[in-house]
Amino acid sequence: MPESMRGMHRTHRCTEVSEKNIGETVTVMGWASRRRNIGALIFVDLRDRSGILQLLFDKNDLSKEDFDKAYGIRNEYVLAATGVIERRSAAVNENLATGSIELRVKELRVLAESDTPPFPIEEDINTREELRLQYRFLDLRRPDMQRNLIMRSKIANLTRQFMVNEGFIEVETPLLTKSTPEGARDYLVPSRVHPGCFYALPQSPQLFKQLLMVAGYDRYFQIARCFRDEDLRADRQPDFTQIDIECSFVDEEDVMNINERLLAHVFKEALGIDIPLPIQRMPYREAMDRFGSDKPDIRFGMELKNISDIVKDCGFGVFADAVKAGGSVRGINIKGQGHMPRKKIDALVEAAKGIGAKGLAYIAVGCGENGADKSSFAKFMTDEEISAIKNALEAEPEDLLVFAADKDSLVFNVLGALRLQMADELGLTKKDDFRFLWITQFPLLEWSEEEGRYTAMHHPFTMPMEEDIPLLDTDPGKVRARAYDITLNGNEIGGGSIRIHQSDLQEKMFEVLGFTKEQAHDRFGFLLDAFRYGVPPHGGLAYGLDRVAMLMCKADSIRDVIAFPKNKDASCLMTNAPDRVDKGQLRELHLSVVEEEA
Repeated sequence: MPESMRGMHRTHRCTEVSEKNIGETVTVMGWASRRRNIGALIFVDLRDRSGILQLLFDKNDLSKEDFDKAYGIRNEYVLAATGVIERRSAAVNENLATGSIELRVKELRVLAESDTPPFPIEEDINTREELRLQYRFLDLRRPDMQRNLIMRSKIANLTRQFMVNEGFIEVETPLLTKSTPEGARDYLVPSRVHPGCFYALPQSPQLFKQLLMVAGYDRYFQIARCFRDEDLRADRQPDFTQIDIECSFVDEEDVMNINERLLAHVFKEALGIDIPLPIQRMPYREAMDRFGSDKPDIRFGMELKNISDIVKDCGFGVFADAVKAGGSVRGINIKGQGHMPRKKIDALVEAAKGIGAKGLAYIAVGCGENGADKSSFAKFMTDEEISAIKNALEAEPEDLLVFAADKDSLVFNVLGALRLQMADELGLTKKDDFRFLWITQFPLLEWSEEEGRYTAMHHPFTMPMEEDIPLLDTDPGKVRARAYDITLNGNEIGGGSIRIHQSDLQEKMFEVLGFTKEQAHDRFGFLLDAFRYGVPPHGGLAYGLDRVAMLMCKADSIRDVIAFPKNKDASCLMTNAPDRVDKGQLRELHLSVVEEEA
C-alpha cells in the first residue's frame, strides 16, 4: 500500500549531491529507474528531472520491513529515501553526474506504485510516435524529453531577461478577437451572448502590437500563444508559441541589431555558443538564384547555377523550350557522386517528378567508358556546349551534375529540395553547426491563381520599399517589401518587417489586395481608425519559439519540444481532442451540427 510523506521533506534533487556531500544525511525523491539485487544488497537507480542517483539498500542497515519494501520496488515506483551520501564501493559510472557516489538508505517510503509502462522510460527509444503521444505523461518522464522542455524554458526566460534589460514592456494581447481572414484559416469560437457571432483565436498578435505602438508603448514584447487552422508538417502545430517583438521609431537596421544581440545572448547563455555578429544578409532574389529557397541552408555549398544562356539555342528541346517559354535551366554539382548507381539516380528523378518536374537531366563527369562522361542528354548537344556547362558548374571528374528545366518557381523547388536531400544523405548537415542568415527584400505580393488576385507574401501591413511604391499602381508584382526573415540551418525561425504607418498607403495596400473600402473597413476598421490619430514609424519581428527550441535541442520535430503537442491531423491522442460535445452545450451556443452525407 503506498505511503504518505508524513513529514519527510526532500532536501536535494538527485544530481544536486556530489562528492562534497559525502557523509551528509539527505532525502531524495523520484522514480525507480532500475533495480539490481546482489545478495544482501539492493541497488536502485532513482530518477528525477535532474538525473539519476544510485540508492544502496543494505540488509544490515534496514529494518526487515524497509528491506522487503526495497525488494518489491519495480520500475516507475515513486520513492522517498533518506540516507547518507557515500563514495561508491563498486566501479565509478563515468556516464552519470553522480557516478562516483551513492546514497546508503536508512529509511524508505514507497509513495506510489506503478503498472508496467507501455514503453521504456529511457533515452532514444524506438517507439511509435502515436504510442508516445497517447501516453505523453510517461514520454515526458524520459531524460531527453525533460532536457528539451528545460531548454525551452531557459530560452523563454533568457529572452524575457534580455528584452526587459533593453527597455521592452511585456504586454498580453487578447486570445478572443475578431476574425480578419487573410492567410491561414482562423479557429473560430462561438459566442453564447451574441448569437450567430464568433470570436477568432489569434494567428498572431499583429494588429494589437501595432495598436500598442499607436498607444505610445514604444517597445513591446510577448511570449504569445497563436493558432492557425492549417495542414500540419513536422514543424507546424495548430497552437504554437511566438516570441513577439515590436518597437517604434525604428528602421530595418534597428530591428535587426536588437534581434542579433538577442540571439547571441540566448545561444551564449543556453548553449555556450558565440554567434558571430553581424549576421550575414542576403536579398530574396539572390537566395532563390543560389539555393532555390528563401530559407537556404548555408552549412554546405551545392549552389544552383543558371545555364539558360548556354542552352537557349541548343539541340536538346527540353532545355531550349524551357528557356523560350520564359523559364530557366539550372543545375547543381553533387561533388564526387558521379558513380551513383542508376537505381539511385532514377529515385532522384522520381522525387523530382513528385514535386512537379517532368524529369531530371544529368552528367556523370568522367564516369563512362575510358573516362568519358555518362549523360542523359549529351548526344543532343555540341562538345562546346557540354564543356561550357561543366565549366559553369565547376565540374571535376566523378562529379554528378543534375539539371532541371521549367518555369523558375518549379526549378527552384526541385533543385532546392534535391540539394537538401543529397546534403542529408552525404552527412553535410551537422546539427551542432548553427549558421544564421537574414533574408531581405522579399516581394511584397504574390499572385494567387486560386483567388485571381494578389495576396500579401507576409501580411497586409508590410511597408513597401519607398522607391517601389509607384509600382503599386503600375506593376504590383515587382514591388519589394521592407521585410526580413531570420533563418537558421534551412529553417525560417523568425520573420518581420517595417510596417505601413500612413493611412493612405495602408488603404492603397488593401486596394491592391482586392478589398473595397467597405471590405477593408469591415475587417480592419479599428486599425484604420487608429491610423487617424498619429502613428509612429514602427516595425518588429516574431520568432517561432517551438522551432527555435527544436533546433537548439537538435530535435527532429517541434513535437519533441512541446509538452502536449497534436499529431499530424491536429488531434491530441492523449485526451482524444477534438471531440463531440453534448447537445445542451450546442443549444446554449445557438449551434447545430449537420452530419455529412455518406
